[in-house]
Amino acid sequence: MTDHHTYGTSTHSAKALARLITDRLGLLLTERESDYRGVYYRAGGADSRIEVQPNALPGDDGEDDLYAPEHPAIRVLLLTTTPTPDAALQARLGSIEGLVHLNHEPW
Repeated sequence: MTDHHTYGTSTHSAKALARLITDRLGLLLTERESDYRGVYYRAGGADSRIEVQPNALPGDDGEDDLYAPEHPAIRVLLLTTTPTPDAALQARLGSIEGLVHLNHEPW
């Protein structure tokens, strides 16, 4: 089973949120760039990961597409994937001002 959570913010930029995650969790999120996702930040290994990315993704037609179209007002997303539910992680992320829990999907 895999546990996936989506958070969002319109308060922080992706870079600022990555810095907050580093400070709160002690994880180093590395900057990456993708033609599909744009600039995003990632930490983790094979079983778990944390990613910070813009909600607006570069589209093929020159227009941005939304990663989470059901949340158009959200500028930045935080995606977590863990092998099992991690209440401590969720509590620490919940303490970040301006970060809202949007979705939970157990896989």
